[in-house]
Amino acid sequence: MAMLPWTQIDTVLLDMDGTLLDLHFDNHFWLELIPAKLAERDGVSLDAAKARMQKDYDAVTGTIAWYCLDYWAERLQMDIVSAKREVQHLISLREDTIPFLDALHDSGRQVVLVTNAHPGSLSLKVERTQLDQHIDQLISTHEFGVTKESQSLWQQLQARLGFDPARTLFVDDSLIILEAARQFGIGHLLAVSNPDSKKPVREIEEFPAIQDYRYLLEDIRRNPVVRDS
Repeated sequence: MAMLPWTQIDTVLLDMDGTLLDLHFDNHFWLELIPAKLAERDGVSLDAAKARMQKDYDAVTGTIAWYCLDYWAERLQMDIVSAKREVQHLISLREDTIPFLDALHDSGRQVVLVTNAHPGSLSLKVERTQLDQHIDQLISTHEFGVTKESQSLWQQLQARLGFDPARTLFVDDSLIILEAARQFGIGHLLAVSNPDSKKPVREIEEFPAIQDYRYLLEDIRRNPVVRDS
């Protein structure tokens, strides 16, 4: 279980998909539903459609295009938002998310969502989960034109929010993104080892990792932020 020095953490930056929400929705949508739609529309096998999509994904991984619904709508000639709504019932919060967010809020910490998700996807997920009621600020990296994989994003984000990197915790399920945050100088990092409820827990050695935020609640509440008077 990850142990964090909460007396040294004032700001908490949180990823969304796989970190606060179950990643099963996104994995099902991009790896199963979209290839199935392409196979049916184009008259090809499901395996061929999956192979095509994997090639397309690999070409833009880590860039803003990978996360951009407009890019995929044009690339695939498909209404991506409507397709997402077909399976929106799969959008769900992790069971430990709200207790975690409430503990962070009650302890006086600044809590900010920083997601690579397209604003359209963010809006749909907020609509389904009311996540915005538990977070101080929601930010899509599309506002900055670069993703969390980029140092430019972290520079722009720090300029906007004014957080102290040394006193900031960043939580994400992507090890590549956590490494980018470490390179920028974010002082405290936490990986999520079970982002998709339908897949096995991952073994993570590069960063402190957690399966259930509820193990952190007592520690968070015991160490509230002390503001200078």
